[in-house]
Amino acid sequence: MIKLARIKPDPIPAVHPLPEYAVEGERAQWYGEMKAALQVPWMGVVTMAFAHYPAFFRELWRGLKPLVASRPFVEEAKALQDLVEGRVAGLNPPPIGERLTGMGYGMREISSIRDTNDVFSHGNHAYALIATIARMLMENGSMDDKSSGTPPVFEGRHAPDLAVPFVLMEAHHADPPTQAGFEDVKAVLGLPFVNTDYRAFARWPSYWAAAWGDLREVAGTTAHEAICQEYHDRLAKAVGNSLPNPGGLGAQSLRQAAETDASIDEVLQVCRLFQWLLPGLATNVAYLKLQLTG
Repeated sequence: MIKLARIKPDPIPAVHPLPEYAVEGERAQWYGEMKAALQVPWMGVVTMAFAHYPAFFRELWRGLKPLVASRPFVEEAKALQDLVEGRVAGLNPPPIGERLTGMGYGMREISSIRDTNDVFSHGNHAYALIATIARMLMENGSMDDKSSGTPPVFEGRHAPDLAVPFVLMEAHHADPPTQAGFEDVKAVLGLPFVNTDYRAFARWPSYWAAAWGDLREVAGTTAHEAICQEYHDRLAKAVGNSLPNPGGLGAQSLRQAAETDASIDEVLQVCRLFQWLLPGLATNVAYLKLQLTG
C-alpha cells in the first residue's frame, strides 16, 4: 500500500463534468446504476468529471459496482460521517435556527433545509471513497483486499428516507448577491467551481448567505484543516487496507483505460483535485448540519 499525502494540485486542472441531462446511452446507464447503488438523488461533480473520460469511467464503475453495494463499503461511509460530525462539534458552529425564524422562516422551511443537508451528509462519503480509490490506483497503488470471498451485500436502505426536491441554484439563476456569494465560495475554498451542495443550499438565498457567513470564518483554519487531514487519513487507510475489492480493480487496468481517453497525468490530476476537496466538503456540510441542530 502507498501512503497518500493530502495534495491540492497546482495548478488546478480543468474539469469537464457531464451533467445528467447531457448524457445518453452507456453513460446514462452508469449514472442511473451509480445513483441507485449509492442511494443518492444526485451525481456528484466528481463522478460527472470522471465520466468525461469514458474508458476510464467504464473500468472504474465495472470494478466499483460490486464494492459500493457491499456492507463494508456502506459501513465505512457511515464511519466517515460519524467521524467528521463528531470532530466538527469542536469548531463550535453557531446555531442558526433563531436567526432563520427571525428572518421569517417557518419550521417547514427549516426542516426542508435540514433534510437537504441530511442527503448530502449521507452521500458525500461514498463519493469521497470513490475519489480515493481512483486516485490511489492512478498513482499505481493497490487495494489490499484482506477479506476472503465475496463481501456481504448491504440489504435494505442506508440513505435517509426523505423525498427532497433537488433544486439547484445555478449562477445564471441567481441574483447579484448570490452570484457574489458563489464567487466568494470559490475564492475562499480555492476552487474553480461551486459544489452541488452549496448550489442546493442557495435555493434559500438568505439562509445560505447567513450559513456561509459563519462557515467562511473557519474554512481553511488550522482547526478546520486538522479535521480534513484526519478524514483524509481515514479514507486512505480504508481504501488501502480494509475495504474489499470484489471487482478486482487494479492500477494497470485503470491506467490503461485512462490512457485511451487522455494523458495519464491529466486524469491523475483530476482524481487528485477531487480527492483533496472532498474532505473539506464533508467537513463543511457537517458544520452546516450542526448549525441547524445546535
